[in-house]
Amino acid sequence: MKFFVDTADVDAIRDLADTGLVDGVTTNPSLIAKSGRDFVEVVKEICDIVDGPISAEVTATAYDEMVAEGRKLAKIHDNITVKVPLTRDGLKTCKSLSEEGTMVNVTLCFSANQALLAAKAGATFISPFVGRLDDIAMDGMQLISDIVEVYDNYPALMTEVLVASVRSPMHVLEAAKMGADVCTLPPDVLLALFNHPLTDKGLEAFLADWQKTGQSIL
Repeated sequence: MKFFVDTADVDAIRDLADTGLVDGVTTNPSLIAKSGRDFVEVVKEICDIVDGPISAEVTATAYDEMVAEGRKLAKIHDNITVKVPLTRDGLKTCKSLSEEGTMVNVTLCFSANQALLAAKAGATFISPFVGRLDDIAMDGMQLISDIVEVYDNYPALMTEVLVASVRSPMHVLEAAKMGADVCTLPPDVLLALFNHPLTDKGLEAFLADWQKTGQSIL
């Protein structure tokens, strides 16, 4: 499974990229707004840090404007993945940009039927939002299972399942067990994957025993 970082915080991206665990980055207008910085400047900086797909989202809602924005975003860097909403105009835009060789991430997916449409429109990634479904008492992970099953039935569909709106390490584990291609994680969730109380306890015991020997490796 590939890990994308879901943030526009350049410092956090740089820190996580140093671990070698980051395969890409996803941003959206809300995340850019939180950064308080110029949109294009932030995206360019992220592209310099992570050598992988960098999702940058259009803000228009009509086809002509979406295509124009998508083409402008794609010129920022070869790794740009243009992010479009799962609407009729969004899928028309996906088809046009994909045919031009641009990677496209179709976002705000909440059903397997929508995911099937996105794949047929040539999406590089489909982004089902598991956390937002959980928020309204629906099973977000069941959606991932359904999409993976549908896509597996049709090998000609090359769209990757990018699990979005991830809220906890359990979302990551369940998605990996289901065979999802990518998880996009807020930095705090990615960092939480490192943690286990038995790891901490074991390390404390090893260090205590080592101190008793009075030795030093250096």
